[in-house]
Order: sequence, then structure tokens, then C-alpha cells
Amino acid sequence: MLNIEIQKLSHAKDVPLPNYGSENCSGLDLYAAIKNKIKIKNGEFITIPTGIKIALKKNLEAQIRPRSGLAAKYGITVLNTPGTIDADYRGEIKIILINHGKKVFVIERGMRIAQLIIAKVEKIKWKEKKKINEHTTKRKSSGFGSTGL
Repeated sequence: MLNIEIQKLSHAKDVPLPNYGSENCSGLDLYAAIKNKIKIKNGEFITIPTGIKIALKKNLEAQIRPRSGLAAKYGITVLNTPGTIDADYRGEIKIILINHGKKVFVIERGMRIAQLIIAKVEKIKWKEKKKINEHTTKRKSSGFGSTGL
């Protein structure tokens, strides 16, 4: 298990730290650290503070993902999903939510609004070629969507 430093900001004193909803969850729930209720109209997006900062180690990233319940029931999702938090970012984590639903959605203080996944990052080095080897796969250079829907 990894140990990652986390700082709770003053405006989130009573808001829970990110936590796993069950023993086998992949994502940690993130909570809204807002002062007052926020209404998101259909088609509108807004940035919601979580009241935390984290210090990731080299070759790690944090990914922000939607909560399936909010998406399925209300059409609320993370606009830039998955959001990426780089290992050298030390600012407050904020979530960009969008309402794709038909009704106004209300966010309240302490509400679970997104998930945080910690993932390893593999660094690469480009090896530029005049032509890449397309014969190593069955698909070869078939176009986008060529494996079907």
C-alpha cells in the first residue's frame, strides 16, 4: 500500500478525507468542500473545490473520474474525464462537474462528487521512424471504429 501525503484545507475541516466506499473499491470518494449549496442547471458546468491538496511521488498520477450513481441517476459527470493530477501539482484538487441531465442538480457541502484513482505512470521515449511496422497486428492501419461498435 502506498503512503501519500494529504493536506486538508481550512474550508474543509468537517469534510471527510477521500476514502474507499468498500474494501474492493478502486476509487476514493471525493467530497464537495463548498460553503453553500450550488445549483447546476442543465448544460451548465462548474468547478467544485474538494478542500484537499496531495503530494504525489514521482511516476504517479491521480485520475479524477465520475461517480456512476450521479451519472446514471442525474446526468452529472466530470467534464474533463478522466482529469489528470500530475505528480508535481500541489494545489487544491477541484472537480469540473457538468449537468447533462434534464433537471437542475443541487450540490451540498460534503456530498460525494467524484472518484480519485492513483495510477503509475510509465515514461516513454519516442523512436521516430519513416514508417512503423503495421504487420504486427491483425487490424493494421484500419480506421477509427474499424473493430465495430
